[in-house]
Amino acid sequence: MVAVSARVARGVLGLGVGLSIGFGAPPAVAGKATVIDMTQTACQFLEAENGVDHDFTTTRRADCEAINARTEARRLTAARIMRLAPGPYVFRIRNRDVPYELGFWLREKDYNWRNPLHKLTKLSVMGGGLMTGESRDYHVELPAGRYLYSCPLNTTPDYELIVGE
Repeated sequence: MVAVSARVARGVLGLGVGLSIGFGAPPAVAGKATVIDMTQTACQFLEAENGVDHDFTTTRRADCEAINARTEARRLTAARIMRLAPGPYVFRIRNRDVPYELGFWLREKDYNWRNPLHKLTKLSVMGGGLMTGESRDYHVELPAGRYLYSCPLNTTPDYELIVGE
């Protein structure tokens, strides 16, 4: 299931389908949207962490919460900030080997899910149901701004995405 939040203030409707990014190579284009391939493994997105697989072991979300409590600050200091031009994107997310359901959440950096106005005025794209070995696409039109992306089900860090700066 993919949830979509409309950005009324700027007239943009974010349509969620999936995220996957390759940071080192030019992105592929599908129609007018740029495809960004990203791989999730235990507690991390590989591309955001410069392709470094930390070889974490997880059988449930709580494992990643404990791992991130110890390692997240250091990992985010070294993480690569994704930079994109404004436009349409397909984030293709792949669950490489996590033995439980994963998802994806892309939102404006100051998005607060507890604030009902943000659900009407801020961009937020999310979805789940991504089992081991599966990929899912998340479609979104990204205006200039600062964003975060993560997997709440795999409990990854909140990685940064900057559009148009």
